[in-house]
Amino acid sequence: MDSQVEDILGGMEEDDGELTTDEGLSDIRIMTLPGEEEGSASFEIIGEDHTLGNALRYIIMKNPEVEFCGYSIPHPSEDKMNIRIQIYSEYWEHTRPYDALMKGLDDLADLCDHITHAFKEARDSFVDPGDSGEQR
Repeated sequence: MDSQVEDILGGMEEDDGELTTDEGLSDIRIMTLPGEEEGSASFEIIGEDHTLGNALRYIIMKNPEVEFCGYSIPHPSEDKMNIRIQIYSEYWEHTRPYDALMKGLDDLADLCDHITHAFKEARDSFVDPGDSGEQR
């Protein structure tokens, strides 16, 4: 993996071609798969399944610079997910698939934070019909 990739991925650390991050509740391990071309790349994310795959694919496809994003689980008994990202050719100079992946992960984390905050606010303002209008 070249130094540009390391710079793009910021807080992630490289260990034998594998990227790990110590932020969040669990470590995410991402490997770049063979077959990378200009504007497209495939990644393997260890320890993830359809739960992250479908949500991440949806968020990455919301990026107007992304032409294609798809994921697969190679085999149900394997604890890994593959994701492929392809960028529109007019954006190749300033956006790489790594950028789209990291933006997707950041956007998904922000969305989860927003949902958690909205849920807690709704829970805290819930009024039980049996109460005399007081908040719990």
